[in-house]
Amino acid sequence: MKRITIKDIATEAQVSISTVSFVVNGKGEKMGISASVIKKVQQAAKKLNYRPSMIATSLRTGKTRSIGLIVEDISNQFFAELARVIEDEAKSIDYRVFYCSTGGDDKCSEELIHSLLQANVDGFIITPTKNLEQSIDHLLKLKKPVVLIDRFFPGQEVSHVVMDNYEASNSATKFLIDKGCKNIAVVNNTSDMMQMKLRQDGCTDALKEAKIYKESLVYKMDYNIDEDIRTDAAIRFFEKNVPIDGVLFLANYMGLTGLQAFKRMGVKIPEDISVIVFDDHESFKLHTPMITVVAQPIKEIAVKSIHLLASQMKNAESFEIEKSLKKGKLIIRESVKK
Repeated sequence: MKRITIKDIATEAQVSISTVSFVVNGKGEKMGISASVIKKVQQAAKKLNYRPSMIATSLRTGKTRSIGLIVEDISNQFFAELARVIEDEAKSIDYRVFYCSTGGDDKCSEELIHSLLQANVDGFIITPTKNLEQSIDHLLKLKKPVVLIDRFFPGQEVSHVVMDNYEASNSATKFLIDKGCKNIAVVNNTSDMMQMKLRQDGCTDALKEAKIYKESLVYKMDYNIDEDIRTDAAIRFFEKNVPIDGVLFLANYMGLTGLQAFKRMGVKIPEDISVIVFDDHESFKLHTPMITVVAQPIKEIAVKSIHLLASQMKNAESFEIEKSLKKGKLIIRESVKK
């Protein structure tokens, strides 16, 4: 298909190429072009489905009107929904989004940041991996607009938007306690990322307050292993620590592994064990019984991250760093004993 150029628009609108250039670059009024001619050029551009060249625009303005979005796993429902809302919000301010997944790998994250810098994106929204703090510092030294989502590094002066993980886990644990659970397990991963530490701290403090905390019931799940091996390990933990009557899985992928383990063990939910999982997932609504979850405020996080990034891209020298906490929501379904 032939690429439409400003020459084609000029022919269609019967005006000069320079007139078209001024109009499509938003300088029509400044150059004294009448409103009727501007409208005529815009209509011709729309009719021909004209799309300006990103390279040409970048060379002229230094901007590509693009955002680099780096998340852990775009196939994970939480990150997929987050990316969808971010893309919609970016479109509303005439920006496009380049998606990247790190798989939780630091080296991959660094390479993606380098690639996006080469592509001259105007800003970054990043779910950082464990050791990415130095790379983010490098972006800040380059004065690149950056917003972190889902997780952050304590003490680093960069805007971030995250759920209040401590409050969410603390409240969810107290909900289990109020429902009569006395032997509550907490299943975390081995990453030691800030958001996971805060979730575990919220659970631990609620259990200690109720004087039912048991260190032996905190299980660190290694997710970077074969699924069957991971499920077998979870089964060994739950069989070793009978009777656990409640459990909080601090991420949805851990919850999915746990549900597989319970099925193989013949454990009934909620009769034998009450279950709460962080981060909602379609399968939790389809499961019998439906699984109670702590849902992240995905839309609020996405919208706020775009607004903060847009502020930085517009006012690179005068924007204010903002560290935003959003409240999670406990969605009560059927997996906690009444």
